[in-house]
Amino acid sequence: MKKILISLILSIFLIFPAFAKNVKIGIILGFTGPIESLAPVMAKSAELAIEEVNNSGNFMHGKIEGVRADSTCVDAAAAQAAAERLITSDKVSAIMGADCSGVTTAVLKNVAMPNGIVMISPSATSPALSTEPDNGLFFRTAPSDARQGEVIADLLIEKGFKSAALSHTNNDYGKGLAASIQKNFISRGGKITVTAAHEDGKADYSAEVAALAQAGGDILIVAGYLDQGGKGIIQTSLDNGAFDKFFLPDGMIGDSLPKAIGPDLNGSIGSVPGTDSPGAAKYSELAKKAGFESGPYGPESYDSAALIMLAMEKSKSTVSNTFKKSVMDIANAPGEKIYPGELGKALKLIKAGKEIDYVGATALELVGSGESSGSFAEILIDNEKTNKVSYR
Repeated sequence: MKKILISLILSIFLIFPAFAKNVKIGIILGFTGPIESLAPVMAKSAELAIEEVNNSGNFMHGKIEGVRADSTCVDAAAAQAAAERLITSDKVSAIMGADCSGVTTAVLKNVAMPNGIVMISPSATSPALSTEPDNGLFFRTAPSDARQGEVIADLLIEKGFKSAALSHTNNDYGKGLAASIQKNFISRGGKITVTAAHEDGKADYSAEVAALAQAGGDILIVAGYLDQGGKGIIQTSLDNGAFDKFFLPDGMIGDSLPKAIGPDLNGSIGSVPGTDSPGAAKYSELAKKAGFESGPYGPESYDSAALIMLAMEKSKSTVSNTFKKSVMDIANAPGEKIYPGELGKALKLIKAGKEIDYVGATALELVGSGESSGSFAEILIDNEKTNKVSYR
């Protein structure tokens, strides 16, 4: 009898493997590196969506487990190794991430595609990712820097800046964003006096700032990272009296930067993906209840994780090459609008055969091959904090 019972249990696990283990979603972000101050909130936001689904008890595939890994943001080899471990050792069914554009591209090309794993990035913004071959496996809830370049150019012109020097981090993100800013600013009548790359991790940026100062400009645009080279460029510019007005694109947005620089950064302006939609307010409330404050790319991270789980439910599968076909359906009309805090409701609607339109925390609409159409918040640094003052 004992042997028969053991055989029966083993047979059940073989026939229904979903009951034998949790569904796992990888969360690969730069917990070390130039955006390490942003990664914790991004991870907590994705885990917030996972907890919401688990608490609902409505997910047909059982419990979901988030598994963290470090992308470093800048080390492609390390990011690839971390992603490989997620897939081969942790057996994740999908990846929420990566974050920075260079490591995201590397993981997509060398890990996700060969293994047939869906990736939904909350923050990789390089325009090159719009046309990167992906076998239908890659999506992003952040808009492309092709759009951010337009927003930045509009803001600069509206604020009366006619010329600008431009410093960018020397990687895919920095190069793509710098090209978009330059193209759009010039098309609106502005002048870029110089475009110069900077390396992250240097102790001294005097030479770079000297070249920027020689070219001059009404403002210095720093398309870098708030915890690395971008911060160094700003601090050196202030120390040397080269510039006292700065524009900060998304990679420079976060409260760690004004805290590090101090009151001299007050009055600087910037941009970051964001919206004042009902979903953004609902997400912020959920984050506060969970014990953390919303930050840059937190809403996008919540939405990325939510899309993965809802697409799994829609397709009745946790296999990436199957549920990838449902991501766009979940994200866009037609269907009942779904906001943060309503994931359990969304699962019920899907189970009942009804259509949903996942609006989420970012007023999400996926366009093209699967990227956010893009809303941005205008940032003003005041009282040593980043403040959202308008949206577009």
